[in-house]
Amino acid sequence: MQKKHETEAENIALYGKYLTKWCTLCYNKSVCCGVCFVQCRDAVLPEFFRRILWKGKHVSTEMCCENMMKKNYNRDQFKRIFSFFAAVLLVGLYAAGFAWVWYESYSDAILLPFYRRGNWVMILIYVVLVLLFAKSFGGLKIGYLKRTDMFYSQTLSIFCVNVVTYFQISVVNRDFSAAVPMILLTIADLAVLILWIVLTNRLCFRLYPPRKLVVIYGDRNAAELVLKMSRRVDKYMICESVSANAPPEEIQEAIARYEGIILCEVSGKLRNDLIKYCFAQNVRAYIAPKISDIILRGAEEIRLFDTPLLLCRNYGLTFEQRLGKRIFDLVFAVVFLVLLSPLMLLSAIAIKLDDGGPVLFKQKRLTYHGKEFYVYKFRSMVVNAEKAGPQLAKENDSRITRVGRILRKCRLDELPQLINILRGDMSVVGPRPERPELAEEYEKTMPEFEFRLQVKAGLTGYAQVTGLYDTLPYDKLKMDLMYIENYSIFLDLRIILMTLKTALFPGETNEEANAHDAQELLYQEEHMQEQEQEKGDHS
Repeated sequence: MQKKHETEAENIALYGKYLTKWCTLCYNKSVCCGVCFVQCRDAVLPEFFRRILWKGKHVSTEMCCENMMKKNYNRDQFKRIFSFFAAVLLVGLYAAGFAWVWYESYSDAILLPFYRRGNWVMILIYVVLVLLFAKSFGGLKIGYLKRTDMFYSQTLSIFCVNVVTYFQISVVNRDFSAAVPMILLTIADLAVLILWIVLTNRLCFRLYPPRKLVVIYGDRNAAELVLKMSRRVDKYMICESVSANAPPEEIQEAIARYEGIILCEVSGKLRNDLIKYCFAQNVRAYIAPKISDIILRGAEEIRLFDTPLLLCRNYGLTFEQRLGKRIFDLVFAVVFLVLLSPLMLLSAIAIKLDDGGPVLFKQKRLTYHGKEFYVYKFRSMVVNAEKAGPQLAKENDSRITRVGRILRKCRLDELPQLINILRGDMSVVGPRPERPELAEEYEKTMPEFEFRLQVKAGLTGYAQVTGLYDTLPYDKLKMDLMYIENYSIFLDLRIILMTLKTALFPGETNEEANAHDAQELLYQEEHMQEQEQEKGDHS
């Protein structure tokens, strides 16, 4: 029993120390409130946290949380207005830069110069393109994305906009126009972007500090979810964890101390009660969805009676949706096979020169309604990589070749699947095709895994652009079902654009993120030790 309490206390301390790097949240630099935000009795953290221990002064949990909740409540209602005007400012600066370049370099240089309204239309088209691409890549989500993700999204967005605009100007001019002004505009846009990201994120962090949350967990340990959300301490501060088996009074008291709750694997009845309670108390509820929740999101409303009904069907896509999707797949596959043929040829030559083995690799996979087919990929592993039997590839798998590592990083090994799309085995967007052996294993623990076979397998998908390399199969299944239940052609286009971002700026894995967190914490520890040593020398 004593050992259990020691482990429990150690977990509380470790998680609290992890949060101390944000001690300035209490707006009092002389007081560190990291541990006061945490009563985390049950979260079990990775081993690397056990080596990181800090010391600091602390204030009471109730005082800190009460003050912060009041500040957030008063300011939160203006957050959308803040985000809107910040986005307007950025788009306005982009438009002003393009207007200057247009009037100085292109307006009078075209064969038949535009007059006042024509110039305005060109600027308006530029603004519309900026909004479309920024919306697709998510680059205007202030306070939502990390600064690096926002920079990647906006960089890709502004690059696409300026390239499209250059060709648009060339079409109007009936000749290739000078490219230097657009290149200089892109550089200026990036400088404006960096300044905008730094200023808006700092201001957003000051105006809207992280929300203080409590985790209510059930059957499964909430440590994994807690650790993931803890990487975004600029948005969420997980202060306490309470078991779903605790008395209702204890749970309600915990909820009253914070701004929101996270429900993780809680039983249906308790979850419904807690959601209603939070709704009545104006407390935010973050819910880790179950498969049934995702199915309900795609339900159809029935208004034939005076009693509301929701209709859930496992039809997948309608005939009209499948027809439109097939036409889009054919056009996409033909166009990109032509455009990417030089790149595919270079990839094939590189693979052949690397180890002399075959260029293509085929493997049996599952698609619509469980139909088996052979998927084609550029070979990225050594020959006979699975002589010991089927197994999932890992991030640093020793079987991956030197060329294969580059192909996988940029998703170029998937390009031969354009042939599968032409043949009708796959679609451009959809759940990734799974191997029959692995699908059979998944279905033993996840019977719902077969639900994802209501649409064709895809070259890319929602789980690929949203998840990470080592995202759990259960989480990927949820993402695939979210795609199916909320399908639209616009969602397909957005996923395709996000795939471009993922290929150019691959996200880090959960393991890499944990390592980065550990590195940062060690650096913080060394810095604090140096400060303490300097204080000791002065004294």
